[in-house]
Amino acid sequence: MSIAQTTANGITITFEDKGPRNAPAILLVMGLGGQLTLWPDEFVDALNAHGFRTIRYDNRDVGLSTRFDAAGVPNLKWMFVKAALGLPVRPAYTLSDMAADGMALLDHLGIARAHIVGASMGGMIAQHVAANWPDRVLSLTSVMSTTGNRRLPRARKEAMQVLANRPMSGDPEDMIAYSINAARVIGSPGYPAAEERLHRRVRSDFERGWYPQGVARQMAAIVADGDRRPMLKRITAPTLVIHGEDDPLVPVAAGRDTAANIAGARLMTIPGMGHDLPLALVDTLADAIAEHAKGVAVAA
Repeated sequence: MSIAQTTANGITITFEDKGPRNAPAILLVMGLGGQLTLWPDEFVDALNAHGFRTIRYDNRDVGLSTRFDAAGVPNLKWMFVKAALGLPVRPAYTLSDMAADGMALLDHLGIARAHIVGASMGGMIAQHVAANWPDRVLSLTSVMSTTGNRRLPRARKEAMQVLANRPMSGDPEDMIAYSINAARVIGSPGYPAAEERLHRRVRSDFERGWYPQGVARQMAAIVADGDRRPMLKRITAPTLVIHGEDDPLVPVAAGRDTAANIAGARLMTIPGMGHDLPLALVDTLADAIAEHAKGVAVAA
């Protein structure tokens, strides 16, 4: 993996730029606490094989990008209470700030317009990009994400519990074991990860850039963002919404709500898929995203 760093939007962003430089670009935006490595190599390779240039990166406060230590660790329970009461929540940064990071990275790479693909929190960030930088967006794909509508079904109890009990420090082996269990709990029941591959991926990510304090600040940004449905009404980019029918963390109703609030959006639900990008679905996902992006080019 060829990794580079640049200063963009006032922070250091770690990224990988892969594929022909003259090919249409796809910006891959990962979700809560996910490093760029959470986009499977096989998925990236499949998009490259479809003729796309791919840019995947560590969001701020995760992996090898800038960490916001000086902001402290937020009290998430209190933030959830304030949000439920309609009181203002003041995060260290916003999802809009994170969207601006992605746009600054494209500026650094000299890419005027790109296809934007976001997973989970990355889907929320991608929604901000499409709504607020419409001239930069060729198409939008929102994967296992949501609108922030408080009336949507909540995550299953076991999924919420595993995220709420994320350790901030402790024995490395205990933290790796936690991450493996969390991946199993929220993963795809129809496409369970091979044990050896899961262990190898979690350990590699832990050694590369475990930083749970940043995850807490990213969660605060999500809580503060609230209901995005009014913003989604402004999105004009051709949009594909992909969601697992068996997602225990962000139920499929959230995907349906996302598609319903973006004009002309197309919804694709996948039986057996949970809140991850299982190896068995790499080609299915890459084919759908590539077809969507190429369809935009044909229409244009």
